[in-house]
Amino acid sequence: MRLEIKDLHVHYGKIEAIKGISVVVNEGEIVTLIGANGAGKTTTLKTISGLRKVSSGAILFDGQDISKVPAHERVDLGISQAPEGRGIFPGMTVLENLEMGKFHRKNRRHEMDEDLDKVYALFPRLKERTSQAGGTLSGGEQQMLAIGRALMARPKVLLLDEPSMGLAPQMIANIFRIITEINKTGVTILLVEQNAQQALQRAHRAYILETGNVVKEAAASDLLNDPAVREAYLGTGAHA
Repeated sequence: MRLEIKDLHVHYGKIEAIKGISVVVNEGEIVTLIGANGAGKTTTLKTISGLRKVSSGAILFDGQDISKVPAHERVDLGISQAPEGRGIFPGMTVLENLEMGKFHRKNRRHEMDEDLDKVYALFPRLKERTSQAGGTLSGGEQQMLAIGRALMARPKVLLLDEPSMGLAPQMIANIFRIITEINKTGVTILLVEQNAQQALQRAHRAYILETGNVVKEAAASDLLNDPAVREAYLGTGAHA
C-alpha cells in the first residue's frame, strides 16, 4: 500500500506552509520527516489525513488520488493518525478512548476484541489501566493510548506526530521499540519526530524539511552518519 505525495502545496491563509514537496512511503517502510519547528512536518501529516486542504498537487494512496477525500473516509481507506499532543479524551476511560478508534467500523464484536487484545499485547500498561480516566495517565501512558487508539482503526499506514514529545528518555526508548514492533506486523509508518537520532535509527528512509521544502532525501542510516545532518539535527559534530 504505497503513499505518495506529489508536488504538494498547502496554505494557511496567504502563507504557503508547504511549498511543493514530494514524498514516497512504500509498503512496509518506516519513513521519517525531520526538521526544525515550523518546517512543515505536522502540516504535511494533517494534509495527508485530511485535516488540512490541499492547495495544489496530489496525495495518492494505492494509486488513488485522495486529495479531496474527506478525513473520515481516509480512515476507512486505511490511514490513521496519532496526533501531536496525543489528543486523547481525558474524561473517558482507557477502554472508551480505544473504542473511539473504531467508531467508523461496523460493529463486528469479535474483530473489536481481537484488535483490543493486540493493543493490550503491545501496551500491557494500558490493560492494567482499562477503567482509568485518560486524563489521569502519565505522559508516556497517554502516548501509548493515542497510538493504541490509532491502531484500533486497523491502519495500513500509521501517521505518528511527535510520539516522543515531553517524555522521559526511558519512555522514549520504549515508544520507539514499540513503533518498530508495529512496523514488523505489516503496518507502514510515516513518522514526524523532533528526536532525529531515534527517528533515524528506526526508519528505513528519511526526508529533511526546511520551511516547507524537502532539502534532502536518503536512507535513514546515511543521514544518521552525515556530518552536516549530525551537526544540524542531532546536536553533534562530525566526530561525535
